[in-house]
Amino acid sequence: MANETALAPAVESILAAARERPGGRERLSVAAQSLPAALERAETAGRVPLIAEVKPTSPTTDGSREDDPVALAREMVAGGAAALSVLTEPDHFGGSPEALRRVREAVEVPVLRKDFILRERQLDTVAADAVLLIVRFLEDLEGMVAAARERGFDVLVEAHTVAEAEAAVAAGADVVGVNNRDLGRLAVDLDTFERVAPAVADGVTLIAESGITTREDAARMRAAGADGLLVGSALMDGDVRANVERLTTPTNE
Repeated sequence: MANETALAPAVESILAAARERPGGRERLSVAAQSLPAALERAETAGRVPLIAEVKPTSPTTDGSREDDPVALAREMVAGGAAALSVLTEPDHFGGSPEALRRVREAVEVPVLRKDFILRERQLDTVAADAVLLIVRFLEDLEGMVAAARERGFDVLVEAHTVAEAEAAVAAGADVVGVNNRDLGRLAVDLDTFERVAPAVADGVTLIAESGITTREDAARMRAAGADGLLVGSALMDGDVRANVERLTTPTNE
């Protein structure tokens, strides 16, 4: 399914760096907390299920956030985040495996590893509760999903098109993220989720990613079928806890 044509230069640069990064020296075996269960608990508690992302910087934002990742993570959980996402990509997003390790030790919610993982040994870089696998960049998606599960990870498989969502389901994904950002142009369109979501089978946990900045955006994605939201940049500007509280509060309150 890998298709690296017509990518934005920033994404090409990210992939080039990812190809050069080694994996872990030893095969991991993790005791993961369930990401879908955490989202369900948030919903039962009356909150919008949110995966809040510790995102120091990115190619699509200006500036960076220098706060300690653990301090940011604790504020996000205090604000009502059901789970966290931590960038481990160092060259373009300011992340690190060590930041994820520290965050996971400090919080009691599931932690997703957000990175551009291209081969199996890169799964062994650091323990997490879940890992992100991107359909567009993997030739053997089914094999990578299986390899991640063998290590104990939950797996969030990211798609952007109907064909990619169908490929994710065919590969056995039980958590599918629909990225509203087009990696070719880096443009964001919330219509993407609404168009792609129907291609995901019933019983699969569905996550809306990118471009969610307001409570109205959150409500729109939820109405279109999102079981959870993955939000990064919109949380990192200003008071992180207040930003999380805003997005986890349903619009009818």
